Amino acid sequence: MNLLTLPRRFARKLTQLGTWATTALLLTHSPLQAATHCPPAAAPLTQDEVAQGMQAARLKGLFWEARKDGRSLWLYGTVHAAQRGWMFPGPELLLAMRQADQVALELDMMDAALMQKLQAAVMAPPDEPKLPAELRARLDKVAAAECAESLIKPMRAEFQAITLTTMVARRQGVDPAYGIDGFLAGLARGLGKPVVSLETPEAQLAVMLPKDEATRIKMVDETLKGLESGQAATLIKRLTDAWAQGKLDELESYGQWCDCLNTPEQKEFHKRLIDDRNLDMARKATALHAQGKQVFVAVGALHMTGPQGLPALLKAQGFEVRRVMSLQ
Repeated sequence: MNLLTLPRRFARKLTQLGTWATTALLLTHSPLQAATHCPPAAAPLTQDEVAQGMQAARLKGLFWEARKDGRSLWLYGTVHAAQRGWMFPGPELLLAMRQADQVALELDMMDAALMQKLQAAVMAPPDEPKLPAELRARLDKVAAAECAESLIKPMRAEFQAITLTTMVARRQGVDPAYGIDGFLAGLARGLGKPVVSLETPEAQLAVMLPKDEATRIKMVDETLKGLESGQAATLIKRLTDAWAQGKLDELESYGQWCDCLNTPEQKEFHKRLIDDRNLDMARKATALHAQGKQVFVAVGALHMTGPQGLPALLKAQGFEVRRVMSLQ
């Protein structure tokens, strides 16, 4: 099934929605100046590219429908950095969004007030302690290699490092500017659906901020090691490829191949970053459903995996949960 099988008027409408969503997504990212050594800069798709992308769209990622009390709550696992052509939704996804009364995202990237809060929260405070000189030099070197110096300079040091990890796979075509969540925020608006954030910037950042200066330095150092070795780029590429191919088993076994859950501290951080947040997101999503709404939920794909993943949590609450596979 593709746009060719739909009425011409609706096919045109979908192309318009795709154009609107793609343009809105890229407007939320500051393009970087591309020197000869820089990764390719993200750019808006042309009208022809959008039309072709919407027409050829296939379901990517992990998608479930959970039903209770005669209403659906859809769960879509996304990636926050993606390849250029992955943004377009397959027909199964688009149908669910059209049927939904509400779209719920981790954070609505098109909510200007929310994005201002997020930007303010990641900015370095005036009294931020300086990193050790050697660590600062390493961070600056990676930023220069990724042509991201001006973008990350105002941020807290730990968020400079975290931001760089989302950017290091751009030479392999995986760019945060093409992240799925932002596209869905634009598409929902094009479809006239209200959008709600399941989390706040403050709640997300509270999970990531180190508790003391020693932890902060260790966090930046470990993140840089992954960037300098190329491991971070390899990890993102493997993760996003598994997502695009719908390989649930690969994502379920993430802890076995990410080389990121080796110490008690790393395991505790992962629990706070994924499992603990799942409980709150599930609570808020099911509360919307309990109000008599059909809800489309889209959050990072790792929030869908394991016994504490959202599909498992909803099943434990009496939802009938089934994974939706591509019709093609």
